Amino acid sequence: MNIKELHDYCLKKEGVTESFPFDNNTLVLKVLGKMFLLTSLKGWEEGEPSVNLKCDPERAEHLRANYDSIIPGFHMNKKHWNTLKLNQGELPFPLVLELIDHSYDLVVKGLSKKLRDSLTDSL
Repeated sequence: MNIKELHDYCLKKEGVTESFPFDNNTLVLKVLGKMFLLTSLKGWEEGEPSVNLKCDPERAEHLRANYDSIIPGFHMNKKHWNTLKLNQGELPFPLVLELIDHSYDLVVKGLSKKLRDSLTDSL
């Protein structure tokens, strides 16, 4: 996966926007204003791509126990966020996409009913 594939995959999801709220390096992808993915552009440029994704706490623990490339979220709530190191070749591409979907779905699930309904209405 490269940064363009990641970017394109995420922006195809309903209600997703991108921003740089912290600095010019940290790309943040949000669904209706709530973060579901963060990544460092500099990391991609330097050959050390990674993404921070929201994750169910039990699943997060399971993933960390089974993959060296998945660690507690860097600069994030360690219980609810994972960092996926994408340069180690350990993580299958379908798993990365599934974890992006999982993060997006968790954030959508946490939105108010009115906001969730606005996503459905735009489909």
